[in-house]
Amino acid sequence: MGFYFREVPNLDYISPFRDRPSSQTYVQTKNLFRRVKIRDDLKGVFTLYNEYFIEGDDRPDIVAEKVYGDSSLDWVILITNNIINIRNDWPLSDRDLRTFCTDKYGNALLENRYYVTTKVTDSRGRLILPAGLTVDSNFTIPDPDEATQTINPVVGITNLEYETNKNDDKRGIFIMRSEYLSQFLEDTKQEMFYTRSSQYVSNNVKRGDNIRTSSP
Repeated sequence: MGFYFREVPNLDYISPFRDRPSSQTYVQTKNLFRRVKIRDDLKGVFTLYNEYFIEGDDRPDIVAEKVYGDSSLDWVILITNNIINIRNDWPLSDRDLRTFCTDKYGNALLENRYYVTTKVTDSRGRLILPAGLTVDSNFTIPDPDEATQTINPVVGITNLEYETNKNDDKRGIFIMRSEYLSQFLEDTKQEMFYTRSSQYVSNNVKRGDNIRTSSP
């Protein structure tokens, strides 16, 4: 995240410290409310991106190192996929997922959460029932090869499997293609600049209003 925070502009904030020398003393901090995003008109331009599958316990910085050769560009990976809360939006490691599931479900971890169909074909290979349909546990259909019989083509999905599947769904992301990276980085710098206002100090500094009316 080094590049990103280097470009985040600063904010002169009235000092909250008791030992400030005067009521006009400011401290400078990064303006974390200032952030960039992919332009709305580019979100649907799929030629800018490649599909990518997050492997194993790879973090954003590891993905950035793999695709860009620079782990500090992890923020590009996150912004490209509109990820703000990594804990919720990035796949958990196997260890963290297991801990999360155990804490959430306790002894019910391996209990069935719901049921889905299994694939059913007849003796000629024709599809009778697709897999993955959510059904009741006692769901049955006529046996395609024995008209007088019924079958129960159902399998239970446990709480652990449910959470694992949800976690795996987060592994499919989009990566900005390398040939567009330089322009994106330059655009990011420009977007971080402040426009002129009553609080403007410079392109990367603005000063908050001083509401303190008495000396310390």
